[in-house]
Amino acid sequence: MAADSDPESEVFEITDFTTASEWERFVSKVEEVLNDWKLIGNSGEFTSGTWGEKSQDIQFADFKFHIIHYFLKQEREQDKGKDQLEEDAFPLAMQDLLCMNNDFPPRAHCLVRWYGIREFVVLSPGANCEAIISESKCNLLLSSISISLANSGSQVPIFVQIQQKWRRVYAGECQGPGVRTDFEMVHLRKVPSQYNHLSGLLDIFKSKIGCTLSPLPPINIAIRFTYILQDWQQYAWPQQPPDFDTLLGGEVGGVEFGKLPFGACEEPISELHLATTWSHLTEGIVVDNDVYSDLDPLQAPHWSVRVRSAENPQCLLGDLLTEFFKLCCRKESTEEILGRGLAEEEAKENSDISSALSKLTEPTAAVPISKLSVSNIVHSARKHIRRRRRIDESPLNTDILNSILLYLFPDAAVENFQTSSPSVQNLFLQLKSAPSDSLTYRLALCACLVNYNHGGLRAVAHLWQEFVLELRYRWENNYFVYGLAGGPPDLRCCLLHQKLQMLNCCIERKRARDEARKVLEGSRERERQVSGGRPPPESATPMATVSGAAREVSSGKSWDSWSDSEEEFFECLSDQGEIEAEKDGSKSKAEGRLHPYNNMTLLNSTEPLYVPVTQEPAPMTEDLLEEQSEVLAKLGTSAEGTHLRARMQSACLLSDMESFKSANPGCALEDFVRWYSPRDYVEEEDEVIDETGSRVVKGELSARMKIPGNMWVEAWETARVTPARRQRRLFDDTKEAEKVLHYLAVQKPADLTRNLLPCILHAAILKLKEEESVEDIPSVKRTIQQATGQASKLLHPLNHDYKKIEVSELHKPLSPTRTFVSSLQEEPEVVVIGAGQGPAGSIIHRLFVNAQRTALLAPLDEDLGRDRKPAGGSSKVPDFPSPAGREILLRTCVPRPAPYSKVLPQRLFCVLMREEFRLAGAFSLDTAFF
Repeated sequence: MAADSDPESEVFEITDFTTASEWERFVSKVEEVLNDWKLIGNSGEFTSGTWGEKSQDIQFADFKFHIIHYFLKQEREQDKGKDQLEEDAFPLAMQDLLCMNNDFPPRAHCLVRWYGIREFVVLSPGANCEAIISESKCNLLLSSISISLANSGSQVPIFVQIQQKWRRVYAGECQGPGVRTDFEMVHLRKVPSQYNHLSGLLDIFKSKIGCTLSPLPPINIAIRFTYILQDWQQYAWPQQPPDFDTLLGGEVGGVEFGKLPFGACEEPISELHLATTWSHLTEGIVVDNDVYSDLDPLQAPHWSVRVRSAENPQCLLGDLLTEFFKLCCRKESTEEILGRGLAEEEAKENSDISSALSKLTEPTAAVPISKLSVSNIVHSARKHIRRRRRIDESPLNTDILNSILLYLFPDAAVENFQTSSPSVQNLFLQLKSAPSDSLTYRLALCACLVNYNHGGLRAVAHLWQEFVLELRYRWENNYFVYGLAGGPPDLRCCLLHQKLQMLNCCIERKRARDEARKVLEGSRERERQVSGGRPPPESATPMATVSGAAREVSSGKSWDSWSDSEEEFFECLSDQGEIEAEKDGSKSKAEGRLHPYNNMTLLNSTEPLYVPVTQEPAPMTEDLLEEQSEVLAKLGTSAEGTHLRARMQSACLLSDMESFKSANPGCALEDFVRWYSPRDYVEEEDEVIDETGSRVVKGELSARMKIPGNMWVEAWETARVTPARRQRRLFDDTKEAEKVLHYLAVQKPADLTRNLLPCILHAAILKLKEEESVEDIPSVKRTIQQATGQASKLLHPLNHDYKKIEVSELHKPLSPTRTFVSSLQEEPEVVVIGAGQGPAGSIIHRLFVNAQRTALLAPLDEDLGRDRKPAGGSSKVPDFPSPAGREILLRTCVPRPAPYSKVLPQRLFCVLMREEFRLAGAFSLDTAFF
């Protein structure tokens, strides 16, 4: 009794059976997902349609599942406008089980291939969750999806992935009004001997459907055998053998300078898959058992082929670019690579070359420069020095080096260089490289080939040193650098190309100044002879600037004897205006006239307004422009900084004002504005006629010219009356040329590689386009466009990470027809027209026959139409190996589970491989009349 009075005995547990369990919440979540995706009773070819998918994560207690909805987009878009299916119609998935138009799709989910369905849902364990192996868990999941399908009314099949993921084993279910399809699967490592043929598989299918009808409804059969070809050894090399008699001998894929190698050094196609298919067969038509088989691949009515590419095959163009990119990360200078002794010896060589080439400037040199091989003379001068070197000290062979220099510096005229086509020009602008006919482009090709074939880093450093020496020689001897367009540097090109153009500008200015000086000296010599031999005034002595090496000219006067102030003045390119002024006797009044300007007269007199001889603006490269912009930006926004910045930017304006004052004595600022900037001079609308009947121009400066502190007014007041030839040079060609040569001389091989990178990528893309033009393959065009776009992103602006640009190289061992080869690159699987009897089929057949006889050490048979028996046996060598895979599809419609049930589709897909045996069955039954 005492125990009964204990208060704790009155406490009892109450179980609330209305609370949802973890399993019920999981089923509810699956239903919710099906409703959200609108998979409630609704659902082209699988090869051409686009597949889409949607996914979501759901929980079963603490176990995570991943649910994915796969669907054929093309079909879903077409079904949007269709009416709802009839109430008693089969689900779309059941109809797909019997569809014969989409057997063996080449590119789809494995469930699509096994069951022929176009829309389904897969429930699989999460990424870090263990596989579902126990039978009880599998049954629990199948029960869950069955309840979810029944509650939601969805007719889309749901599969559950069980066993280990690599086995790809699924079990599932599809429900419709009064019908259900169960998706079952068997997976074994070895094929049971009794089921290794069609007869055994038919027995399995018949026993599974359990049909008691007699006779049994016909079973539709589709068979596909796949044969794999891997042996390409009996065919030609992907690359031609090397020519050991050439400079490039010993290198597979070696080409002459100016051309990039292309192609694979090994077979890029690892496997060729031939699929032979028999469709729409019935049980009585074909025999295939353990004794005999009618399934001869040559007699198959349908052949299809696909190729599998090798992983990372060795390709010449790709290796060339990769090795060149590696130079970007090197830190050594040219001096460190070649050694100080070699560098000093090359410096001495420069002076020896200058003396060896002095005969080009001697008056006795009767050979025209256009017919004289400058490069040969340069190389002969260098040859004397190279004799003193040991062979192992020179990274580049002398013959190869001379060939490269002759290729880079041909003695032909500039006009002989071919102009690029518009498409090629657009490409070099897009990549910011250089024209394909330019010296920079050719240098990039040579540097890349030298690095790949002729010594690597040291050879590139040697080539660059010789290149810079050649440029210095041409500057000092006033020879143009061929292969460069005239005019100022093209800022659309790479910086190295701009520097070479700047050097050519300097040479052009120097040559023009020398020519003008000769004309002026000749004029003064004639004047002295006329005046009785009086020497010219000291102020008229021509000024000139030359390079560092001082040499005597033909007249015996040294360049060093000119005035120290020679850099203060500029010699105009034409003295025509001055000579005409001398004829008119007005030399004291006007200098540097070019021609009258539009019949205009000065505002303050009746004298014509003359266009003056002016200095040309100084050309600049992009790095100089950036440097100038930084200097101007550092001046700040103060009044003093703004004023100084304006003065720096008005140097050219001041020079033009001085030239204008010299050509038009007595002129005013308004006269200069009328010529230089007509829109800043506003004329009066009413015309004024003077006493002589001539039109008098009246007007005033524009409003912006009247702003206080206007730089034009200030510059006009400070401008002196000085012709262009006596002004300080706006462009000091000597200084700029030395700056360019110094910039080139201090370039490390890594710097050179970065500068040439746009050009070598340009050349690689052009090579791809050249090879692609032989076979018009759309996929290759898209690859080239992608590579071009990626290269453009890396080069605008220059990216110092230098990510590797992937470019595809193609090698085609099979080319019976252009269309067939193109399709192999485009499509996942290509139909062979005519099967084994067509032209492409005959070639493929021959490939397999030769591979078989090579593998079995049998003699090759030239006549493929005759059977060739081995010398010591009675059996012939089979034309094809054993199939790597056999796929057999069985279909029929029978009532299940009872004879009076609805007639429903039944399907069994069988996969027989060397280490895999898979049966994927879809068996339907009537749930209303069972």
